Amino acid sequence: MPQIRPEALEATLSRGIPAITWIHGDEPLLVQESADSLRKAARAAGVSERLVFEVDRSFKPEAVAAEANALSLFSASKLIELRFGGKPGKENGEAIAEIAERLDDSVRLLASSARLDRVVTDSAWFTRIERAGVVLPIYPVERRELARWIAGRLARQRQRTDAATLELIAERVEGNLLAAHQEVSKLGLLFPEGDLPAEAARAAVLSVARYDAFDLVEAMLAGDRNRALRSVQGLRAEGEAPPLVLWSLADAIRSLLKLHAARQAGQALNQAMRAARIFGPRERLFEGALRRLPASVCETALQQAAQTDRIAKGVHPGDVWHAIERIVLTLSGVPLPKES
Repeated sequence: MPQIRPEALEATLSRGIPAITWIHGDEPLLVQESADSLRKAARAAGVSERLVFEVDRSFKPEAVAAEANALSLFSASKLIELRFGGKPGKENGEAIAEIAERLDDSVRLLASSARLDRVVTDSAWFTRIERAGVVLPIYPVERRELARWIAGRLARQRQRTDAATLELIAERVEGNLLAAHQEVSKLGLLFPEGDLPAEAARAAVLSVARYDAFDLVEAMLAGDRNRALRSVQGLRAEGEAPPLVLWSLADAIRSLLKLHAARQAGQALNQAMRAARIFGPRERLFEGALRRLPASVCETALQQAAQTDRIAKGVHPGDVWHAIERIVLTLSGVPLPKES
């Protein structure tokens, strides 16, 4: 069966629980909710026994095979969960694929992991997993979609609010879906169903922004100068290490330069993206930045990053956070005066 989107999971499960469902992504809230939906469907289908295996260095796939083949005295059916702490290895993957292909109808598998890269998803054993069941990739909710996502969450609890309040919540949570979920749940407790009183709802929203270097890179690639500068200020206030922030910025700039070089050489953009290990929603971000930023601007930004690295190491005088802001402004298309 081909990959499905989270919104299609309920309809898929209504037709029966697949032999194996593999959920992977970097949004813990959405991964957990999707797994909960499958557990709920399994219970409704009569599955009453649930076993959980942590897939780490001590994991033995033969233990899963034994459970899959064992008859239970207490339950006619069972759900076996596999929780991957790291990247699935070939040996474990092949063993799980074989188990999934031979499952009795009374046993179902649920695997969950962090985002899988192309090395895994293009492998022969993972293709067998896809044929045996369902694969559900979870992608981050992009910043421009966050207000609509929040509106959808409010609708689940029969509440509505205006666009300004939705945008305020989106701005305050800065892409942290768990924080957004908590804020929406709080509004459900504080106010009745229907239209939320705008002023009271906004006052109830806490500033729960969680900044990280990857959010900064996303804002920078999108050309969102104000959001990027807010991220820099938040990272500084939260005591983030400047070298980590700088590494993330420089890595994105080098990737942009690789894409420019590949395009100049006549290489297809999707092929260049794969070579640069740019996948999923990040493809669109880099594609937009590539159109917006000429190679000369990227080269200037990379030179600024090298200078900022010297400041961070104490080799050159200056404020490292001010230097990071200059990189962000350069990639936002803001002309800067030369520093003496």
